Amino acid sequence: MTLHLLSVMTGLAIYVATSHALHLRRHPSAAIAWVVLLILLPYVVLPLYLIFGSRKLGNQRAKPCELPLPGADSDMLISRMQQLAAVMAMPPVVSYQQLRIHEQGDGALQVLRSMIDAATRTIDFCTFIFAQDKPGEEIAMLLTRRAQAGIKVRLLIDGVGAYLGARTDFTRLKRAGVEVVFFIPPVRSTLRGRSNLRNHRKMVITDCEWLWSGGRNLAADYFEGNAGLPWVDLSFDLRGKLVQQAQQQFDQDWIFATEGKYSTQRLPDSQEGKPESAAAQLIVSGPDQIDDTLYTLLVSSFFNARKSILAVSPYFVPDATLLMSLTLAARRGIAVDLLLPGKSNHSLADFARHRALRELTLAGARVWFLPDMIHAKAVVIDDEVALVGTANLDQRSLFLNYEMMIAFYEKIDVQRFSLWIERRIKSAVLYHVQPITIWQEIAEGLLLWLAFQL
Repeated sequence: MTLHLLSVMTGLAIYVATSHALHLRRHPSAAIAWVVLLILLPYVVLPLYLIFGSRKLGNQRAKPCELPLPGADSDMLISRMQQLAAVMAMPPVVSYQQLRIHEQGDGALQVLRSMIDAATRTIDFCTFIFAQDKPGEEIAMLLTRRAQAGIKVRLLIDGVGAYLGARTDFTRLKRAGVEVVFFIPPVRSTLRGRSNLRNHRKMVITDCEWLWSGGRNLAADYFEGNAGLPWVDLSFDLRGKLVQQAQQQFDQDWIFATEGKYSTQRLPDSQEGKPESAAAQLIVSGPDQIDDTLYTLLVSSFFNARKSILAVSPYFVPDATLLMSLTLAARRGIAVDLLLPGKSNHSLADFARHRALRELTLAGARVWFLPDMIHAKAVVIDDEVALVGTANLDQRSLFLNYEMMIAFYEKIDVQRFSLWIERRIKSAVLYHVQPITIWQEIAEGLLLWLAFQL
């Protein structure tokens, strides 16, 4: 009993100290789970906590950007979003040009080919999955050729995502001169307490001038299908000052993953004033941000929406606050439409989503199920702001993963993203609430209790 009590006190002391020192604002279910398990099984749980327990990596808030107070004639939704992003030290609003939305996977792959072929100095590639299949082999071959031609090629792959599916032969890439780095490898990582924090950001940048991003990983499912139809996904490419922000973010991730062992090509911070052309803003979220940036912006925007909320996500497992912001929007007459796959590639996520979908539907929102797997991630609010990128509407994506979204403020481009979602809704089926048994409700509750940890 004395040894057990000593272990419990040590475990709880470490839990309190790390939570306070790192300002870890845990989800209630996560906090309760850790405390209860540390009391019951301290010998087993304390090592697990030291490996998986940290959700944030530091407590130093970056200096927030300064924005003028919104004028009487300014758009309140955009102004509030930009003010809130500035307080959380997000990069400032900058310009972009030549936005192309990739309607299909073959078009997205063709843009990747063109970018790699046209690069004259640098190619920076960040992805969650890099599979050894037809598109993966083709891109690996192109990167190999460019590295052999003297182009500086850097490839940053998530340490867990690299093992999902058929793994590419990264040794061959390294021999050709490609710098390959794994982001927090689960076994070999020396970054303690971070093994469950995955880099889900996806970007390809060439010559610090051209950006490709969105939901697509580098695997056949996202471009041309793997013994079947390709998944429906959303990616885009653009040029302009916004690319420099993405380049700086890539460099920060590269420094973190390599612990400063490999050089970067960091650009000076952009000093651009009010953009004269189309305007957008890089929104990053994850353990490297002291705030839950994307989550905060979504909740605030849903509460402030005046006309419509249009969203698409492969998974929908929101926490209580995010769900409440959506249900209250629907109850006050806002048109809320959510597009999901009828059956995703994660059965547990499909099972866990139904409690939230019932509540959302009964509040007056419309939920649409697409027969095909859809992997796109986008939220359009009032046809004035479009958040597009890599983040899903689930707790792992919003609280644990490293994610990257872009807030588009140019009305024409916001409408283009909105039309992309609406065209998919035309092929979808409206969700209807079905009666459930008490055992289903208990199972859903248990799974949702674990959702944040999973």
